Amino acid sequence: ALIAIGCGSGQKGFDPEYVKVTNERAQRIVDDLGISSGDKEIIVRDIIAEQYRSLSRIQDDRDAKIQALDAMKMTEIQKDEAIDKITSKAQKKIDKLHSKYIKALERNLTEQQVVQVKDGMTYGVVPLTYKGYLEMLPALTKEQKEVIYNYLVEAREYAMDAGSSDKKHWWFGKYKGKINNYLSAQGYDLNKASKDWQARIRAEKNN
Repeated sequence: ALIAIGCGSGQKGFDPEYVKVTNERAQRIVDDLGISSGDKEIIVRDIIAEQYRSLSRIQDDRDAKIQALDAMKMTEIQKDEAIDKITSKAQKKIDKLHSKYIKALERNLTEQQVVQVKDGMTYGVVPLTYKGYLEMLPALTKEQKEVIYNYLVEAREYAMDAGSSDKKHWWFGKYKGKINNYLSAQGYDLNKASKDWQARIRAEKNN
């Protein structure tokens, strides 16, 4: 059975231009999935586009509430507490939305296709970065590769929900920091490894 979450319902109250943009963004992701049925393709596209709009609704509401605090008379401490409260409330909604969204994708797609959707929403950073680490550090053990990959996958779950390209990249940056700390603790000199890798790339180009 094909199940969609609130198809069309999320379009209410949105600027038609934004609806068009989110539909097109979702369609680009769907185009790479190789879905054979046209009906199913539309359902999956609507699930993805609806997710973009729902995230935007929660994030815009959160940002507007935080902005409104500027007009209120309160101390810095009170303001910080109010921001924390607003942010944490919004985050709960986003977490709930995330899990509902993944379930809707899983009902309509294979495991591999769900991963493709996640990569599509995050500019393919996971496979690109993972490949980079493997090329930079050819001596990585199976366990070290797993740790790197799992950190990147965890970052992707957060990045999927981020409201801007900058924020998506910020999540990957944060987790790359964790990966680099882990690798340093494992005895890798990442500065040297990076320089050696760049030298190998240059040598290959010149050959």
